[in-house]
Amino acid sequence: MSAPNRAPVAEAMTRKPLDAEIDVHGLTHQGKVRKSNQDHFLLASVHKRTIVHGTSVPDLTALPVGEERLAVLALVADGVGGGDGGEEASRLTVEQVMRYVTSSMRCYYSVDASEDTFKDALQEAAMQCHASLVERRRKDRQTTLATTLTLWLGVWPWYYLLQVGDSRYYRYLDGALTQISRDQTVAQELLDAGVFTRTDAVSSKWANVLASAIGGTEATPVVTRLKSDWRYTHLLCSDGLTKHVPDERIRERLATMTSAQQACEALVQDALDDGGTDNVTVIVGRAVPALQPLAP
Repeated sequence: MSAPNRAPVAEAMTRKPLDAEIDVHGLTHQGKVRKSNQDHFLLASVHKRTIVHGTSVPDLTALPVGEERLAVLALVADGVGGGDGGEEASRLTVEQVMRYVTSSMRCYYSVDASEDTFKDALQEAAMQCHASLVERRRKDRQTTLATTLTLWLGVWPWYYLLQVGDSRYYRYLDGALTQISRDQTVAQELLDAGVFTRTDAVSSKWANVLASAIGGTEATPVVTRLKSDWRYTHLLCSDGLTKHVPDERIRERLATMTSAQQACEALVQDALDDGGTDNVTVIVGRAVPALQPLAP
């Protein structure tokens, strides 16, 4: 989905963006060192389709028929380990979580749905993926079959963030870049406990050791609900980006972006130019209101 880069119309920014007003793009690259790409990403929209099988109404254009977008979904999964298990784990997680999220949309739009109901459904989706990988690893006697999972789900006027592992979600607004997700690494836990300083955490050998992963020893899915805003630019990425591209460079790229595709290509190239020692995946998305015609 893409949208023209037009000036926002203030009075239109309280409604749900139209499909044509969503500018989103994803890009993945195996990097310069790895022999394969264990990252996977997904961009999708979930729709509710209405089909009229019979009516006495002569003008069907007066009825709300067609396909209404219920949600926009973006996710990044970064396979753990250097073998084929990481690629398989991230691929299977993308496939399974898409099925679970699609089915859970029914509970979101049910009469008795609540914030906790849907958050529980997303956590359950993550845990079902985790259980499936653990069982597959047991049957196949694999030692590496795990992945991170960072998922962004927009259901206007809210969006939900689901995270397991250290793939990140950033939000950009008015010149400021904020990391909303929290890295689930051993180094981050030691930082939170006051054992490490931030400098220690970044340089530590524990910086890339996951404390939580889908299919790993432990999975701790965290789901957060946040208020949507047309002005936000959203970025999801694997650590192949953040190993090489500092937050300030990411901020600059988002501040000067001309499209989601251009921003993704520039950021991936930044990671490659700095060495590209890991697979790198980037998703950038934003809403771009179309100009509304003036009233006659």
